Amino acid sequence: MPKLSATGRTRLSAQDRFIDWFQSVAPYIHAFRGKVFVIAFGGEVVADGRFFHLTHDLNLLAALGVKLVLVHGSRPQIEGKLAAQKIRGRFSEKLRITDGAALEAAMEVAGKIRVQIEALLSMGLPNSPMAGAHIRVASGNFVTARPIGVVDGVDLMHTGEVRKIDAVAIERRLKDDELVVLSPLGYSPTGEVFNLAMGDVAAETAVALKAEKLIFLTESAGVVGRRGELLRELTVREAQGLLAKGRIQSEEMQSYLPAAVRACDHGVGRAHLISGHLDDSLLLELFTHKGVGTLVTPDPLETLRHAKIDDIGGILRLLEPLEAEGILVKRNRDLLEMEIDRFWVMEHDRMIIGCAALYPFSDERSGELAGLAVHPEFRGRGAGERLMVAIEKRARSQRLKQLFVLTTRAEHWFVERGFVETDVGALPDRKKELYNYQRRSVVLIKKL
Repeated sequence: MPKLSATGRTRLSAQDRFIDWFQSVAPYIHAFRGKVFVIAFGGEVVADGRFFHLTHDLNLLAALGVKLVLVHGSRPQIEGKLAAQKIRGRFSEKLRITDGAALEAAMEVAGKIRVQIEALLSMGLPNSPMAGAHIRVASGNFVTARPIGVVDGVDLMHTGEVRKIDAVAIERRLKDDELVVLSPLGYSPTGEVFNLAMGDVAAETAVALKAEKLIFLTESAGVVGRRGELLRELTVREAQGLLAKGRIQSEEMQSYLPAAVRACDHGVGRAHLISGHLDDSLLLELFTHKGVGTLVTPDPLETLRHAKIDDIGGILRLLEPLEAEGILVKRNRDLLEMEIDRFWVMEHDRMIIGCAALYPFSDERSGELAGLAVHPEFRGRGAGERLMVAIEKRARSQRLKQLFVLTTRAEHWFVERGFVETDVGALPDRKKELYNYQRRSVVLIKKL
């Protein structure tokens, strides 16, 4: 049982905090098992040694049953190779003009990067996060490409674009519990090799595999707004609007955000743009509700709907901490099952983050707003108000004339939203009989 501190507040032990954390990530573990994640990162992640730490996170995901496809970039390595030969790289509209020397460099560094990745994924050091890891790595000619050709009068030469992803062959490797590594190179039916954009390969692979997630590990924190704030969630439509209005200033995001949008618009469940410089950013993005980067989704993540019997567990997780503090009257599971049709829930990315109930007293044209609770991470973002509005709308549909609430802590919140403090005598007769004078709840009423 949680202990009480000298102030009377609940104090969680380390064991309790671990259990709470484990319970919070368990739904993600269940949801991700067997799903395909395409994870893309620039050559910088390998060049500066960050991939060593990333292998630990990849090992954990693989152990949880996630099917992984890695797509690596190679731009800094190609630039370094050309610079060593005193050759200057040429670009047109952010695409490399891949002449013979650049193609030779691209092929050489792709092979070297792939070997480095395979070596790091083969670690199995005792007393390390890779202990006991048995990650088998597969790579091959999974990407068919074609030349981009001449664009605005510029011949891009050996620069290509994805024509087809051999999804069947990749899925076969994933089914055998292998991790697939793709380089930004593609091959034509005539045996030509083309240098490809990493974002293009990643997006087309995610679409072909019907991946659950496409994840870009970037050099920045994600997509930022006008004031420099991180935009944590974008729908496809919102992202398209930002791109169309020229609101994306980062050159990196100008490349990766369109790829994320294209993937989500063609069946990929989620796309993430997260910093590759933040420790454990991959796990924090995947296993916390708030995340650490920008999440792109086909549709809005938040829905407000009538509660179902399957929602009882999520509702109880919201109510129980407030009941323990005496803020809400306790409801056990049996009672909640009987009253589930009175509840509305707010769902965010398949997680119940808020709930509220309407108990009608039809004879007196009155209704009680009860059980209003919002997950701590989502408070202050309007979720409580949207739930209240949904209850008010429900009350009007039942032709109730007023809504009342009993509260011990949140009277100011309700007053700010049109409720007026009154006394117990204003309650419906049946509710007056049940009023608990020991709790001394404040009675507030709002005319509808």
